[in-house]
Amino acid sequence: MSHITLIRHGQANSGARDEASYDRLSPLGHQQSAWLGAHLRDRQQHHARLYTGTLRRHVETADAMDTGLTPVRDARLNELEYLTLARAMEDEHGVAFPTDSAGFTEHLPRLFQAWQNDEIAGAPERFRDFEARVGDALSEIAAGEGPALVVTSGGLISMAMRQVLRLDIAAMAQMALAIYNTSQHQLFPIGGNLSPTMFNAIPHLEDPDRQHARTHV
Repeated sequence: MSHITLIRHGQANSGARDEASYDRLSPLGHQQSAWLGAHLRDRQQHHARLYTGTLRRHVETADAMDTGLTPVRDARLNELEYLTLARAMEDEHGVAFPTDSAGFTEHLPRLFQAWQNDEIAGAPERFRDFEARVGDALSEIAAGEGPALVVTSGGLISMAMRQVLRLDIAAMAQMALAIYNTSQHQLFPIGGNLSPTMFNAIPHLEDPDRQHARTHV
């Protein structure tokens, strides 16, 4: 097995209210991604393979990182459709769409729980199907040759951590809320299983003059 470094995409269009509008990097998102790529080159961190989802924000992040690797695009690495799920939750259950960060923090665990329980009829994807595709994709990547970079999204990273740490749904949601844009999360093979050896690392944003670039949304 090979180790995997998961990377959340750079800051996207956080003011969007639908999936299509959200799916592009902000100017800061491009800068965060370029800083991360420069950090990896400066530290001479070796990666043999690069994978991304097929979403625009994944592609733009990987392009700005400029790793020199030819990316493999895999739709199984795409994010859950939070905005679509949230609108369906509002329509079906009267749970208001969050309008600020405090509301989002309360909303996400409730949404994840309803989704896991198959209580959102308009969900574009069932929770168990999302869980299965994430597990399948990461298992295949881990079985490949050499360390791999995987550019994806926060919800998928929280699902990966749920699987390797056996987290309940509330803990998965709490983890998703914590994930920084362009953060690194490493899964390392130990005893035939992937184990987390790094979570939410942002060394490329540690300088005080980059504090403004430490974003969650």
